[in-house]
Amino acid sequence: MLAFVVRRLGTMALTMLCLTLVVFFMVNLEPNLRKLSISQLDMRSSDEHIESWLQRNGYRDNFFIRYGRWLGVVQKQPNVNAEGQPVPRFSYCNEPAEPYYGGILQGDFGCSTKFKTTVAAKLFPALGATGILMFWVMATMVPIALLIGILAGMREGTRTDRSLSVASITTTATPEYVSGVIFTVIFASWLGWLNGSAASATGPGGITFSNFTLPVMTMAIYGIGYIARMTRASMVEVMTQQYIRTARLKGLSFSSVVVKHALRNALIAPFTVIMLQFPWLLTGVVIVEVMFRYQGFGYTLVEAAGNNDIDLLLGCSLVSVFVVLSTQLISDVGYAYLNPRIRVQ
Repeated sequence: MLAFVVRRLGTMALTMLCLTLVVFFMVNLEPNLRKLSISQLDMRSSDEHIESWLQRNGYRDNFFIRYGRWLGVVQKQPNVNAEGQPVPRFSYCNEPAEPYYGGILQGDFGCSTKFKTTVAAKLFPALGATGILMFWVMATMVPIALLIGILAGMREGTRTDRSLSVASITTTATPEYVSGVIFTVIFASWLGWLNGSAASATGPGGITFSNFTLPVMTMAIYGIGYIARMTRASMVEVMTQQYIRTARLKGLSFSSVVVKHALRNALIAPFTVIMLQFPWLLTGVVIVEVMFRYQGFGYTLVEAAGNNDIDLLLGCSLVSVFVVLSTQLISDVGYAYLNPRIRVQ
C-alpha cells in the first residue's frame, strides 16, 4: 500500500506540472497580456506604452523562463526605473528590489493585479470560506442521500422505492442555476425571508440565510439525488447476495441483517461517488457563489478570470488540480480498505 501511495504521489506531481504548464500557456496568450496591461495602465494607452509595460514587467521574456519564475526555480528580476535603479515589480506585494527566488516551491503564489495584494492573501481566505460551505453541503447531502438510498434499496419495487427514485432523478436532473433560482423565488418572493434579493449578501464576513443557507441547499439538492441512486443500486445488489439469504435463514432480524451484513458492502460504491463530489463541488461553487454573491473560491475564480488576473488564476488552477487528484487518491485507498477482496499490489 505504501509503495502504491508513493507512486500515486509521484504521478500527482507530474500531472500537476503538466496541467499547470498548459494553464500557464493559456492565460499568457497575447490577448490576455494586452488586457492585463491596459487594466494596469489606461484604456487609451498607446501600443508603445502597452509594449513597454509588458517588457518592463517581464511578460516578454522567454515562456519557459517565466514558467520557471512562477515555479520558483528561476530568479525573479526587479524592474528598473528611469534613473536606472532597481525597483519592485509590484509595490503592493512587498517584492524585494533585487533578484530572488520566489515561486510556488517557496510558497509564493505571486501578486494579484486585480485586488492589489498577494495571491495568498486573497486565495486562502476564499478557500476557507468555500471550505466552510462545502463542509455543510457534505454534512447535509451525505446522510440524507444514504438514508434515501438505503430505504429505497431495502424496499425494492415498492411504492416507497418508486417515490424516492423519482425524487432522486428529479433533483439530479435539475442543475444548480435552476434550483438556485427556484429557491430564491420560493424564499424571496413567496415567503419574503430574504428581505430583497440574494445580491445584497456581503460574503463570508456576514453570513446570512440568503448567501449561505441557500447555496448549501442549492448544491446539496443535486448531489443528494446522485448519491441516493448509487446507494440504492448498490443496496439492491447486496440484498440479493447468498450470504444475506443465509443470515435471514439463521433467524436474524431484518434490521440486524442490513446493519451488520449488508450496509458495509453496500457503501463501497457510494464511497467512491461521495469522494468524487469534492471536484464537482469546486465547479458547482463557481455558479452558486456568483449567484448568491458568496465570496469564496468560485467567486474569486470568476473575478480573476474577468480581470485577467494571471497569478490569481494560476493559483486557483493549482488548487483545483490538487483537490481533484487528492480526492482520487483518497478514494482509491478508502476503496481498498472497505473491500477486503481488493489488494493493492
